[in-house]
Amino acid sequence: MFKLGKHASMTTIAALSVTAVSMAQAQDFTLSTGSQGGSWYPIGGALKAVVEDKVDDVSITVTPGSGLANVQGVANGRFPIAFANSISTVDGINGRDPFNKAIDNVCNLGTLYPQYFQVMALDDAEVESVADFEGKRLTTQQNGHTGEMLTRGLLDTNDLSYDDLESVSHLSYSDSVIAMKDGHADIFTLGTALPAGSVMDLANSRDISFVPIDDATFDQFKEQNAAFQKRMVHAGSYPGVDEDVPAITYDTHMIAQCDFDDEIVTAFLEAVVENTDSLGDISQAMKDLTPEDMATDIGVPLHPAAEAFYREHDAL
Repeated sequence: MFKLGKHASMTTIAALSVTAVSMAQAQDFTLSTGSQGGSWYPIGGALKAVVEDKVDDVSITVTPGSGLANVQGVANGRFPIAFANSISTVDGINGRDPFNKAIDNVCNLGTLYPQYFQVMALDDAEVESVADFEGKRLTTQQNGHTGEMLTRGLLDTNDLSYDDLESVSHLSYSDSVIAMKDGHADIFTLGTALPAGSVMDLANSRDISFVPIDDATFDQFKEQNAAFQKRMVHAGSYPGVDEDVPAITYDTHMIAQCDFDDEIVTAFLEAVVENTDSLGDISQAMKDLTPEDMATDIGVPLHPAAEAFYREHDAL
């Protein structure tokens, strides 16, 4: 602590005052998550509570977001920390479409769990493959959301487009479920954890099926982005899903500006590692999450504080 002399200028005092205010504001920040009805938003809320308890004078605002917008938001400085999809972050770092140029100052904090591109259809719509989408009514997310972009890609790999469908609605998860329940849509696509609460809600009201992804379609996705993986949706994941079904998947991870506060980054990682049981109540895949899982190399550089955290846990 130091004291200003009695002859200190008003300019000096004002400058110091501005600095003090800026330091205080640096501890008030936004965590951008995902659509309400998905898993990112409630996980973000749970982490907010733990981190605010761990770090003095920190106030976190949790907001809805989307995979692509979150990567752009961190890169552009709109917010310092967010949830993201591995495929979008890798595309951004490499400057691939839909990014206009390669992004920087975006670092990986850790991988949390796999995300499944889920293609659900009403049984009475008779949709057994992507080829059966033609002439059907689709509900998906807003333009630019990861699930919506994957939906367009899915159609494209099967020589289809939105123009080949009877209708396309861009709705929230909850509104998409209402549309399916009311018979106003035949197919619901989304990218989120498995099982998804919104799909479970739908499956408890209507007979649905999980549309499988064939090898040729998956191979086209993999050629575009190595972060895609094929995983099985196991029988019993939802009511009506009675056999294993192949799906396109990727990973949820947390990102931050590479120069974001080390103490806060460490607090977030501690919050995850120390609360896998409660976080697993939101996303089952987090129940058995370990530092080794979180430190998986997904082609995105680790934040310096994250790298130090994983080394301390012998995960690197």
